[in-house]
Amino acid sequence: MPIFQWKARTRQGSLKKGEIEAMNEAAVMAQLRAQMLLPVTVKEKAKDVSEYLPFLKEGITTRELVIFTRQFATMIDAGLPLVQCLEILGDQQPNKTFKGILRQVKTDVEQGSTFADALRKHPKPFDDLFVNLVQAGEIGGILDTILNRLAVYLEKADALKKKVKGAMVYPTTVLVIAIAVVVGMLVYVIPTFEKMFQDFGGELPGPTQFVVNLSHFMQEWIGLFLACVFAVVMAFTTARKKNVAFRRSTDALFLKLPIFGPLLQKVAVARFTRTLGTMIASGVPILDGLDIVAKTAGNLVIEDALQDVRAAISEGKTIAEPLSESEVFPGMVTQMIAVGEETGAMETMLAKIADFYDEEVDSAVDALTAMLEPLMMVFLGGSVGGLLIAMYLPIFKIADTIG
Repeated sequence: MPIFQWKARTRQGSLKKGEIEAMNEAAVMAQLRAQMLLPVTVKEKAKDVSEYLPFLKEGITTRELVIFTRQFATMIDAGLPLVQCLEILGDQQPNKTFKGILRQVKTDVEQGSTFADALRKHPKPFDDLFVNLVQAGEIGGILDTILNRLAVYLEKADALKKKVKGAMVYPTTVLVIAIAVVVGMLVYVIPTFEKMFQDFGGELPGPTQFVVNLSHFMQEWIGLFLACVFAVVMAFTTARKKNVAFRRSTDALFLKLPIFGPLLQKVAVARFTRTLGTMIASGVPILDGLDIVAKTAGNLVIEDALQDVRAAISEGKTIAEPLSESEVFPGMVTQMIAVGEETGAMETMLAKIADFYDEEVDSAVDALTAMLEPLMMVFLGGSVGGLLIAMYLPIFKIADTIG
């Protein structure tokens, strides 16, 4: 649907301007008159280059979503009308993609949609969790409170994600540099040494001959080797996206990895308890909350376990009982949830579990980083040092012969 830029005068004679998404100019004029505005000019907005090239569109970061949510909550709490809040936040939004989405939401609300239904049309920035919490806030008349809770949840969820990603930046960087250095030496440096050794003649030591043969292999097959690596990565990624059975088996394998498995489990527990606690505190029904939490788990094994829990609750069971049977969540978690159910303070207990596991993730990430740093340095030093030693062995042999 095209976007039109308009200028109009109020009854007092002041000039206002803005943008409206509509079918045609006549629809824009009708909307302006309905708002007691006298149209001056109406013209279709020129399309941005990013509309023709989707990959140029700006992404919407979690930080931008948090700022929008907090500002929106403040305006609603101050008593501003919903449409006016959306207009103000849309006009001041620097992200063009987000600005366009907010304008579309404003238009939908003006045409009679609820705020939640208008957000539901944009699932990328506003996922099921966001929309359902907003819907609960609209129904309960506590939209500002819900939005503040949502902003806190988004901030903590984003911090958790950054912790895990940050733990992998250093070892991944060192590993990539080590591989690049080794391949560069094999392709460009070793052939120079080989030519020098050939001029001297004689038989090369075993380690040196191995490195020379490896250099020949890399020079001849480097293109095919890189293509195979790329093909394997793409095949693995595609298989995880399209083959549910393969993704389920690999997700199960990830949870059983010696070092990373426990970390992934702690992240999953923190995310599950934080999300479910926020939804229960906001008045979302437990079955709807579990369904959304399962879909946002990020791991099919955990998602299956949560769907089983949801099915068991629909049959009249408690949350703790099927959670303990799943063997995915630690015993402490299920016991604390059981206590929360008995005392009627489920959301408080879930928040405490989430805070505890946030700290556990911090400790696990610090321990993982402390362990990987020396291992990566040993790998880098050992691989480069091994190549240098192998190349200097013939030189030592030549020196002994001359001596």
